[in-house]
Amino acid sequence: MKVTVIGTGYVGLVTGTCLAESGNTVACVDTDPRKIEMLKKGIVPIYEPGLKEVMDRNVAQGRLTFTTDLYSVMDDSEVLMIAVGTPPGEDGSADLQYVLAVAESIGRCLKSYKVIVNKSTVPVGSGDRVREAIKKHTDVEFDVVSNPEFLKEGDAVNDFMKPDRIVIGVSSTRAEELMKRLYAPFHRTGHRVVTMDVRSAEMTKYAANAMLATKITFMNEIANLCEECGADINHVRFGIGSDKRIGPHFLFAGIGYGGSCFPKDVSALIRIAHQYNMNLKILDAVDEVNHKQRTRLVEKVVKRFGEDLTGLKFGIWGLSFKPRTDDMREAPSIYVIEMLKERGAELHVYDPQAMENARPIFGDKAHFHEDYYSLLKDADALLICTEWQEFREPDFVRIKSLLKRPIIFDGRNLFEPPHMREIGFEYFGIGRN
Repeated sequence: MKVTVIGTGYVGLVTGTCLAESGNTVACVDTDPRKIEMLKKGIVPIYEPGLKEVMDRNVAQGRLTFTTDLYSVMDDSEVLMIAVGTPPGEDGSADLQYVLAVAESIGRCLKSYKVIVNKSTVPVGSGDRVREAIKKHTDVEFDVVSNPEFLKEGDAVNDFMKPDRIVIGVSSTRAEELMKRLYAPFHRTGHRVVTMDVRSAEMTKYAANAMLATKITFMNEIANLCEECGADINHVRFGIGSDKRIGPHFLFAGIGYGGSCFPKDVSALIRIAHQYNMNLKILDAVDEVNHKQRTRLVEKVVKRFGEDLTGLKFGIWGLSFKPRTDDMREAPSIYVIEMLKERGAELHVYDPQAMENARPIFGDKAHFHEDYYSLLKDADALLICTEWQEFREPDFVRIKSLLKRPIIFDGRNLFEPPHMREIGFEYFGIGRN
C-alpha cells in the first residue's frame, strides 16, 4: 500500500519507518525543511534503539522517502496519517491547532477517496473536528479513523512490529477493511486488532495511559508509606506483582513519571471530564501525587544536609525521563536540578543520550560531563535520576574514592540497601528501609 505520514516527530517517524519495513511505500512529510534534510542524509533527530538501522534499510530500498511537499505525495496514497504534536495548553488540555491545520491542508487538495488517520493523541470528539475541517474545502468522499499508538520510548520499533493490540476506531466498513489490510503483516501471529467507534478509540488511548500512570503513582504512595513503617517497597512489589490480576509491570517506585505521554494525557483527560462537568478524583490525585513525588529526592538531600546547600557539590546520573531515550519532556531530573540549584548547590550531570536536549533546559545551572565517573570527583553525594543500564553495576570502589563523602541518593532503587551499607555507603532509596 501507499501511505503518507504527516509529521516526523517520535510517533510519525517510527510509524512511517515500520510501515515501510512491512513492504508499504511510505512518504514522511514535515513542514521543517531542516529536519527533512537531516532525514534525507540519514540523520535521525531522536534517539530510539534500532530506528536508524530500519530507516536506512528502507530508504536504500526506495520504500521510505522524506519531503516537505504534502501535495506531491498525497494523491498516490490510500492512507494519510496525521502524526503531528498535540502539546498541552495552559489549562492542560490538548492543543489541536496542528492537527486541524493538517486537516485543512488535506481538504484543499483532496481529489479522491482517502482514509485520514489520527495517530496523534487527541481528545474525544477530535475525529469529528478533523472531518469538519476537511469538509470545509472539499466534497470528495473520505473517512476519518482513530488509530492511537501505544509505543514505549526505548522499545518503540519492537512495539510497532510486534504489537499486543492494534486499536482502530472507524465509522465505515470501507475504512475498516483498508486499515485491517494495512496492519495485516503485524498480527499474523495472533495479535489482536480491536475495532470500535472513533470516540471509543480516542478514549482508549487516554484511559490506557491514565491507568499506567495510576499504577506508578499508587506504588510511589505505597513506597513513601513503606519508609515510614519500616517495610521495603521492592519486597512489596514482588508480592503484589505476582498476582496475575495486577501483574509485574509499572510497579517500580521512584521519583515520578515524566515524558511526552503520561503527564500530558492525564491532564488532558482531567480537562475532558471538566467539559462534561465531571471531576475525576482519582486522576486529580494521581496528578497531584506525581508532582509531589518529583521533590522526594530533594527532600532526602535536605534532610541529610540541611535547607541551605551552598558550597555543596552533587553529581547526577541520568537526565532523560526514562532510559533508552533522549526525551527530556517532563523529566523528573528537571525538577530535582531546579530545586537543588535554588538552594545553592553546585551540580554536575551526565546522561548517555539526553545531554544535547538537556543543555538548553539547564544552561549554566549544571556542568555537563562526558563520562559518569569524572563528575563525582570531590562531590558531596551522588544522585541517580534515571535507571540507565550502565548505572546498574558501577565500580563502587572507584565511586567511593572519588566522592568527598560516600553518600548515594537513588531515585530509581538500583541497588540493595544492605549491600550498600556493607560496602560503606550512606544509601537513600525510595521506599527502602
